[in-house]
Amino acid sequence: MNIKPQLYRKRYYPEETIHLKDDKILSLTENIIITSWNTLKPRKDFSHGYSAYFLNESFKVSKILDSNNQLVYWYCDIIRTQYNAVENSYIFEDLLADVLVYENGTVKVVDLDEISDLIDQDKITKETVSLALRTLDKLLNLIYTNQFYKLQEIIEKFVL
Repeated sequence: MNIKPQLYRKRYYPEETIHLKDDKILSLTENIIITSWNTLKPRKDFSHGYSAYFLNESFKVSKILDSNNQLVYWYCDIIRTQYNAVENSYIFEDLLADVLVYENGTVKVVDLDEISDLIDQDKITKETVSLALRTLDKLLNLIYTNQFYKLQEIIEKFVL
């Protein structure tokens, strides 16, 4: 019997682990998980989207849509993935640094202050900060060299 993997999001702010029980897994390969989802809590700015977890790259790219199915922006999370084979579960640890890519080409890096706060509070390791910053650099280089479309195309194949 092939049991569907369970997905979890672990965050520092607020400190929590959430079971993403309603996310639909559209594709699962060794390197990428594609999901569709609705917001956990109602929001005015967006309602649903599609995400690609790039397991070997330490980031997740999401196409964020409003209630009219219009693009709000592309949202990129820097993550660390933990897989538990016994439970067939993935925990995606949010490493705080995020990148928003707007349709007009504007790029916005957010939440770097949260990394600084955690360093000041001794709640994050040097290794985790290093992974977050190196992954952020890799992602920004993809964006700045006009390679981001390759990540977008992977998601677009699954958009209904």
